[in-house]
Amino acid sequence: MSRVALILGGTIIGAEAFLSGCKNTSHPKSLADAFSLDNIAFLDEVGETILPTTASSPGAKDAKIGEFMKTIVTDCYEPKDQNTFVEGIGKLNDASKAKFSKDFMDLSAQQKHDLLVDLDKEAKDYNKKRKEGDPNHYFAMMKQLTVWGYFTSEPGATKALRYVPVPGRYEGCIPYKKGDKAWAL
Repeated sequence: MSRVALILGGTIIGAEAFLSGCKNTSHPKSLADAFSLDNIAFLDEVGETILPTTASSPGAKDAKIGEFMKTIVTDCYEPKDQNTFVEGIGKLNDASKAKFSKDFMDLSAQQKHDLLVDLDKEAKDYNKKRKEGDPNHYFAMMKQLTVWGYFTSEPGATKALRYVPVPGRYEGCIPYKKGDKAWAL
């Protein structure tokens, strides 16, 4: 968890609840409706744009990142962050329509990438100015959940990272060559 936070440059929204095992059991009907199959596919596509399939590793869709986001947002996020995240699905699609006059799902891979790069810059600018108590930026949440969910999933941990299912002895100094994969959990 701390590695993912370090990669993302800060804390992960909802991580405290996840680590403590707490479940938010008061799910409003609107929250359940927000995670329709179409929206889960939408989140899979957002995740795949952030972490695409390559020749050497599977992408976020293979990790079922949309389902991961649904679980974390539903079970671990506070209601304020749940609302921000759910509203963010619509905002991301609205940004797509404003920039390309198309729904996000209808964009080319390059257009999706360009849009998410713009939203990432917007989220970083927003977070620089954000005050205590202000809501988190929806795209920052989506990006954090994508990276967290991917690298803790079976495809991410075993195919994108180096993985030893039953590690041997402790070796504190293993040579690292530029371009080597990082070690999994």
